[in-house]
Amino acid sequence: MDFQPSPRSLALQQQVQAFMDAFVLPAEASYARELREGGHAVPPVLQALKRRARDAGLWNLFLGHGHPRGAGLSNLDYAPVKEIMGRVLWAPEVFNCSAPDTGNMEVLAQYGTPEQQRQWLEPLLAGEIRSAFAMTEPAVASSDATNIQCSIRRDGDDYVIDGRKWYISGAMSEACQLLIVMGKTAPDHPDRHQQQSMILVPRHTPGVRVLRDMTVFGFDDGPGGHPELVFDAVRVPAANLLLGEGRGFEIAQGRLGPGRIHHCMRLIGCAQRALELMCQRATSRVAFGRPLAEQGSLREDIAHSFCDIEQARLLTLQAADKMDREGNKAARDLIAAAKIVVPAMAARVIDRAIQIHGAAGVSQDTFLAEAYAYARFIRIGDGPDQVHLAALGKQLLARHGSA
Repeated sequence: MDFQPSPRSLALQQQVQAFMDAFVLPAEASYARELREGGHAVPPVLQALKRRARDAGLWNLFLGHGHPRGAGLSNLDYAPVKEIMGRVLWAPEVFNCSAPDTGNMEVLAQYGTPEQQRQWLEPLLAGEIRSAFAMTEPAVASSDATNIQCSIRRDGDDYVIDGRKWYISGAMSEACQLLIVMGKTAPDHPDRHQQQSMILVPRHTPGVRVLRDMTVFGFDDGPGGHPELVFDAVRVPAANLLLGEGRGFEIAQGRLGPGRIHHCMRLIGCAQRALELMCQRATSRVAFGRPLAEQGSLREDIAHSFCDIEQARLLTLQAADKMDREGNKAARDLIAAAKIVVPAMAARVIDRAIQIHGAAGVSQDTFLAEAYAYARFIRIGDGPDQVHLAALGKQLLARHGSA
């Protein structure tokens, strides 16, 4: 099995790595300071970096073949590029490759009408606005998306939306202008997977109200945040519906497969940086009369971390390769496996790095605490481990059980 990236991917890896080293990593302290001072305003340093990346042609790299505004990379070619971005949690936005915008842009590119694309996809591709995806609800177990209760009701030439959503990543940002909302247009349809639809809701439509911003282990993930939103008789034109009534699950499956593998790519970058910090810490600190690097248990932690990362990386590359060759649906077994393995791996490796750093590991002086929160959250986000384990087990039983 050949996972050798294309010349185009290798060139972009070098360019993105050089950009990260020269501009992004040195800006981490400035970004954190401006974020504290600006609340949900986009930090000026981030805006400047976005302009620089766009001028350098490092823009919309997630868009694959068939998208003239992208880099034309396959999933396999994009994986190592995304991994490099993942070394800084907010870096993907610098290159306009940040969730949830990436998934929303793919949805609009694949399912949007020409007018929807003109109004929303074009400014998203240009990085002029941001967006959010409103699916999860606080009142139901949203791991089973058929439980969703948000109502999307036809009323003449409009749809009226009522419901409550939470952990809507990105919706607190001042740059967020669009919500893609999933709700029920046909709650009594006998097929539970045809009850749901998706609709485009401008963020500042009357009736859209922020109830509160949610945190993850105390992190508010500014400037985008994860708010709980109330939709109170929110009225939008019927033309804002995506694809048609009852097509919400179809769109969601097309959106979430690539999104899950992108999270895995990013988390491998987080874990790789944590391993490197672990090694640097071990060689620079002395305890009990000798460097930490000479402590046997610490060497084992470093070695285990290397093995864990390499295994997870290979699984992610295999999933990306199968997506390219056979399509996202055919690769759902490997996508599920990667989504199960990678976040748990990253949390484990980052936890070891925190332990080696001692008090500094849980402080704001390294990226480790926030990276750990992200890794642990993704064991829930885009489907909890248990859902992916159940789906993968069902597939394997169907494939091999009859034998």
